[in-house]
Amino acid sequence: MSDQGRRYVRFGAVIVIIIVALGYLAYTGVQDSKSYYVTIKELNGMGNDAYSKRLRVAGNVQPGSIKRQGTHLEFLLVEQDRTLPVVYNGSEAPPDTFKDNAQALAEGKFGHDGVFRATNIQAKCASKYAPKQPGQPGAAPVASGNAQKADLAGQPGTPGQ
Repeated sequence: MSDQGRRYVRFGAVIVIIIVALGYLAYTGVQDSKSYYVTIKELNGMGNDAYSKRLRVAGNVQPGSIKRQGTHLEFLLVEQDRTLPVVYNGSEAPPDTFKDNAQALAEGKFGHDGVFRATNIQAKCASKYAPKQPGQPGAAPVASGNAQKADLAGQPGTPGQ
């Protein structure tokens, strides 16, 4: 084989190694980041699969169960009379909306001791960000669109006069 032929073979081998390495990194990255959403009931029925997968579990925080110490947090998630003890040791403090009876989502792994070890916690936003319902204090009065148009049509300087 000539020198030029050997160069092509070496170049091709390097390209194949790079493509295989990138494929491996992409595959392991996807495997590490994927998580399965399960209910507390489904988690209890998963058997040994529950211990090996990254999971996301949602429920309401049981009142009086929150124990905080810095970024360390212990609480109970409740869903249809089933409870799940959760321990969070994260680098970030839990959200401000995380309190008793809040809807929460814990992401992490389930331990053989029956405790869910969360690496991430999310709490549903409070209803104070939702628009106010008519009739509540501070809500804008509801006006029908046709009545408002009729009022505008009767004013001088508006179109239609």
